Amino acid sequence: MPPPPSRWTLRTKLLASVLVLFVLVMLATSALTVLETRRYLEAQLVADLDTALVRLGEGGGIVGLDRPGNGNGLGNGNGRGARGGPVGAPGGGDVLVLGLTSTGAVGSDTLGRELNAVVNDEGRDDTLDPAQVAALREARPARSPQRVDVGGDIGTYLVTSRALGGGARVIVGVSTEPVDELLSRLVAVVAGGTLVGLVLVGAGGTLLIRRSLAPLDRVAATARRVSGLKLDSGQVALAERVAPVDADERTEVGQVGLALNTMLDNVESALHARQESETQVRQFVADASHELRTPLASIRGYAELTRRESDPVPPTVTHAIGRVESEALRMQELVEDLLLLARLDSGRPLDREPVDLSLLAVNAVSDAHAAAPDHAWELDLPEDPVEVPGDGARLHQILANLLANARTHTPAGTRVVTRVRPEGPLVRVSVADDGPGIPRSLQPTVFERFTRGDDSRNRANGSTGLGLSIVAAVGQAHGGRVELSSEPGETVFSVLLPAG
Repeated sequence: MPPPPSRWTLRTKLLASVLVLFVLVMLATSALTVLETRRYLEAQLVADLDTALVRLGEGGGIVGLDRPGNGNGLGNGNGRGARGGPVGAPGGGDVLVLGLTSTGAVGSDTLGRELNAVVNDEGRDDTLDPAQVAALREARPARSPQRVDVGGDIGTYLVTSRALGGGARVIVGVSTEPVDELLSRLVAVVAGGTLVGLVLVGAGGTLLIRRSLAPLDRVAATARRVSGLKLDSGQVALAERVAPVDADERTEVGQVGLALNTMLDNVESALHARQESETQVRQFVADASHELRTPLASIRGYAELTRRESDPVPPTVTHAIGRVESEALRMQELVEDLLLLARLDSGRPLDREPVDLSLLAVNAVSDAHAAAPDHAWELDLPEDPVEVPGDGARLHQILANLLANARTHTPAGTRVVTRVRPEGPLVRVSVADDGPGIPRSLQPTVFERFTRGDDSRNRANGSTGLGLSIVAAVGQAHGGRVELSSEPGETVFSVLLPAG
């Protein structure tokens, strides 16, 4: 089923419009031509009919039928007029002559011949048979001409009748065959010309429309190339532009091309500004993280040194020193996470060596079980080891962060299953739990930095909001991706990594 007109291409719409307009113009012109030609030819037939009547009469008139002293006929017999000329139609067609007496019988001329003949310019006449005479008698043509199908080989005639004295009348007609044949040929010529013109207009219109829309195709090709560029991150080289020949503001397509070039200039400026801002922020985070590592290490060192003093320390001071050490450790972890993200953002290459994901999963689950024995930790691994190329420390961090996320944001007794499964060219590493799930409003941003679900997943300990963002960043640095499926009673975090 062809598509509706609303889904046609611009080329198809333009070509269809041109063809429809051409057909309408040709139909109107052809109809006017045929009708005007028919009116003219029928007027000529009427004129031929009047001339034939004049030529049949003596001295330009019609004599009486069966009237003594007048020759008892039309003309002088043998189908000739009073002046001796043939009674053919001036236009070249045949003339029909039928004389009827007052009783309706066929009359005769002075030679006793019945006046029921069809005469042409050559003087040849054909006698009407009784059926043809009956057809003319039943038609009863009046003074105004009318078409009558006489039948047989004679065909259709434009006939009229004139009353004579004593109730007699004469019927005279001229053949419509020349007019009908000419009109048929004219209609055939018009129809053939319309079809030929339709083909020529279609072919020419297709060529012209294609050439006219070629600049628009080039503009669209430029837009498609721009749409295929990766513009969401990194240094962007937006060199695509519409050619100057297609960006002339004096044409409609040129206005579109010029507007697209202007938009691309603005987008390029915005991307450069974004890249500069991101670079500054990343550099600041990296520098700040690096600079904070030394004072944090010093704080922890002094806190540990204070606890080793042999002199008695008040309990309140001991508690304060413990809190200082704990918060310093937490801040150091945050700084390390920020520094790792900054390095991944800068595109620093990771190690590439075969890593046994099955062994990493066993070690990570063992650590998680030691950290939270109140959870049910399970492993679902294939029989054969699953290896992927990558950085072993970073891949271990993926599993550790996912398990820590499940441990932190689910209540005691939650069942957590870690799976490793090959899937064609990829390997899926997933951590599933039967906890309360993640709210739908939080799911689109759960892998973004500093995203927390504290109120929704009943966390027991503090969270920096960077664990899952590190999972996503490390997975992408390995050429993989992360996925999330969550509803109450089933939450699954997955990382898909290239198998080779």
